[in-house]
Amino acid sequence: MTSTFHGLETASRGMRTQQAALQTTSHNISNANTDGYSRQRVNFGQTEPYPAAARNAPQMPGQIGTGVEAESVQRIREGYLDQQFRGENAQSGYWEARHSSLERTEELLNEPSDQGLSSRMNQFYDALQDLSTNPEDSGARAVVKERGVALADSFNYMSDTLESNKADLANQIGTNEDEINSLLSNLNSVNKQIGNVEPNGQVPNDMYDERDRLLDDLSKRMNIEVEKMEPEGLASDVAEGKVNVYLLNGDGERMTYDSNGDGNADTELKLIDGENLDHRSIGIEEDSDEIGDVSLNWENGNGTGEDIDSIDIKESPGSLAGMLEMHDGVDAEGNDLSGTYPDLKNQLDQLAHDFATEFNDQHEQGEGLNNSTDAGTPAFFNVNAGSSEDAASNIGVTDAIKEDTDKIAASSDGNAGDGSNATELSNIKEDHFDEEYQSLIGEYGVQTAEAKQMMDNSATLRDNVDSRRMEVSSVSLDEEMTNMIKFQQAYNAAARNITAVDEMLDRIINNMGRVGR
Repeated sequence: MTSTFHGLETASRGMRTQQAALQTTSHNISNANTDGYSRQRVNFGQTEPYPAAARNAPQMPGQIGTGVEAESVQRIREGYLDQQFRGENAQSGYWEARHSSLERTEELLNEPSDQGLSSRMNQFYDALQDLSTNPEDSGARAVVKERGVALADSFNYMSDTLESNKADLANQIGTNEDEINSLLSNLNSVNKQIGNVEPNGQVPNDMYDERDRLLDDLSKRMNIEVEKMEPEGLASDVAEGKVNVYLLNGDGERMTYDSNGDGNADTELKLIDGENLDHRSIGIEEDSDEIGDVSLNWENGNGTGEDIDSIDIKESPGSLAGMLEMHDGVDAEGNDLSGTYPDLKNQLDQLAHDFATEFNDQHEQGEGLNNSTDAGTPAFFNVNAGSSEDAASNIGVTDAIKEDTDKIAASSDGNAGDGSNATELSNIKEDHFDEEYQSLIGEYGVQTAEAKQMMDNSATLRDNVDSRRMEVSSVSLDEEMTNMIKFQQAYNAAARNITAVDEMLDRIINNMGRVGR
């Protein structure tokens, strides 16, 4: 037979459990606007009934319940949506990095505008047209020289700015490297803390949230897969365990390397090793003008371990891969990529080289004013005839033309009033410059538009997944207010039950045996 005080204990457990639920509800409401917070709930469970099954006497055919207890406090999170979000986040980070760099390229080309290369070329063309009609005019010759200097300066400026943008991108890559290494180190630290707490039966929900926040941040920089391990020791049923984090390629497959030196890349690359509580860090080594060589180094207590140089981070889509591709101009297999800084530099150098070479060839066929070129007509522009390398940064008007504008070969036959060669020089713009430059402008316009579209599409997909994820894990104030009322009423009911039992006990203790008095 149960004790007279059985009802008090049952009601007391109910009050304590509902109070725990109210406290959890309060915690949820307080963190409604906390970034990365996942709402929590108390899992209720019946306490062991009386008597236990093994002691069930024949005269008691059933068992009496002993109340409720708060078995655990569990956060609400959907792992599948997390992994889906991180995959989309990596794609979004890649296209954001690519679009950002291409936007700077568009700003550099600055077309159409009054200050762009095309405008400088038109001004040079107009000056040549004026010279063709007034070949003896020293003022017209001076204008041609100055317009030529301005055109060369535009080529120089574009080349120098492109190199400056590339250097800025290299700094961003270095910053991204430091941030990734910091994230990996912090993830490993949180993994260790979770591994220390879970075996004692505790459920570190706030640590889980911090780990997921770090994983989300890392997934923007590279494509990753998160694998949860089985909790150890006397862990709670709702414990989530430590994690392994793998590096994925663009196809969503785990990247592998040769760890045994037998020529077989059969070891999966773990960025976070939950079993051994180790992590890797990336070290980006600059080789000449390229920053494509990436080594992933094993981090342990001694700071030593194996280096992996067979893994190219460009294979894993994310912001870091997008930056490296724009900087180096090649993909993970070494294939040239259009719409990158090296590609633009090569095209700009080729354009400057072809134009200057063709212009010089035509210029040297003409004659200057007043026998000034009897010793030979000089080149108008400085250019390396054998190679286009660095042509845009080195092009300039030759000293011979700067010092004596009479040497500008406007004439074809040496006659002072003949400007036919100046006309031929002005035609080079239409024959050799306009088409090539417009093609370059069009190509980068298409590349930027494509990157913008892909960035918007990937961001939309990521946000859609994140919205579904938030529906599961974010705090709904309406729901929490409903829960507050529900738990409060249950708490009040349990308290009222104690009052009823107290009245019963008072009747038994103070009033029994006093009948008739």
